[in-house]
Amino acid sequence: MFIPLGDEPNPKGVPLITYSLIAINVAVYALISFPLSIVKPDLNDPLLFEYVNVLTSRLPQGISQEEILLRISAYDLVMFNYGFRPANPVPVALLTSIFLHGGFMHLAGNMLFLWIYGDNVEHRLGPRRFFLTYIAAGLVATFFHALFFANSQLPVVGASGAISGVLGCYFIWFPNNRIRLWIMLFPFFMNIVRAPARLVLGVYLVIDNLMPFLVTQGMGGGGVAYGAHIGGFIGGVWLAWWLKRSDVDKKMNSYETMSASKVQTGQIGSLIIENQFSDAATAYFRLTSSQAKCLLTPEQSIKLGDWLAKHNHPEAALVIYQRHLRDHPLGPLVAEAHFGAGLIQLNDLKQPIAAYQHLVDVLDVNPSKELETRTHQALSEIVSRQSFRKSSEL
Repeated sequence: MFIPLGDEPNPKGVPLITYSLIAINVAVYALISFPLSIVKPDLNDPLLFEYVNVLTSRLPQGISQEEILLRISAYDLVMFNYGFRPANPVPVALLTSIFLHGGFMHLAGNMLFLWIYGDNVEHRLGPRRFFLTYIAAGLVATFFHALFFANSQLPVVGASGAISGVLGCYFIWFPNNRIRLWIMLFPFFMNIVRAPARLVLGVYLVIDNLMPFLVTQGMGGGGVAYGAHIGGFIGGVWLAWWLKRSDVDKKMNSYETMSASKVQTGQIGSLIIENQFSDAATAYFRLTSSQAKCLLTPEQSIKLGDWLAKHNHPEAALVIYQRHLRDHPLGPLVAEAHFGAGLIQLNDLKQPIAAYQHLVDVLDVNPSKELETRTHQALSEIVSRQSFRKSSEL
């Protein structure tokens, strides 16, 4: 058994949308789901007849309608009416289904994942975009499930698809965060360990969802909609990748108004070598991201990035370092690019969690002793601002 307990590091502040979504889901369960789950349905409700017929067609032969009726609650009809049924799609059900849950454990598991992973993603996106992403991921997850069960009359409910979209964003943006896991392999091993976020979320996608999806053809025991989880996760990954790519392609408007002598594209590298960084930066940022791809050598891009950082152009410097990592991901000076990007995000842009990702990557690419020491100092500063608990590491 593997149960996530928390993640680190985390941003400062209160993730209002994350907590609000948790509160809404809990309120729906406490005020609607649970009370109606212990109430028998109205036998004269025409929806009951329709629901029983759907169940009869799905259950093994030999189970009478009387037996089915004994197990149906008033809440089952709420899920049947407001959950999303691919064979009978109702637009409003796309939204209402995201806030309904099949039971307490279904709710508890989803809210635990939202509580752990939501704050970092909300901080990265901002409250408004985070809420829109959450809803959009829920819709994508539902549609993805419907692709495989277009003729199904069984309702899909739960926040799992929307939360899977949050996990997909987390997978791209915070791969080096650590997840605290309670691992219980009784009687051999029981302990709390820390594991890299990308490993944990990779297991969630492949072991917990993709493999069961393939084995059970999409719907596992207990009615788990694995396809919705996969669809939401893929949607989150795509969005996070696209936004990350947008950061790399970002234009520096401040350079558009700066005057500089006309410089040919091929001369930008020479200007850097001659320490004419201002003209080089002005000419460079007048190019599109695709035009600038692989234009500079690793040495030239690091020199230009360092000059921009030193002369109070942190956002421009960050773009240079990020493009270095795009253009030369396995080339020389990768450690320097990660360090430069991390230092700007930490000190200038006040984004310690984003900085943490780059700084951890520095240590993975054999930096020089001096750079390794400076990286540890920067990481210690981040750690001092966060709550890192002592535990085993995986």
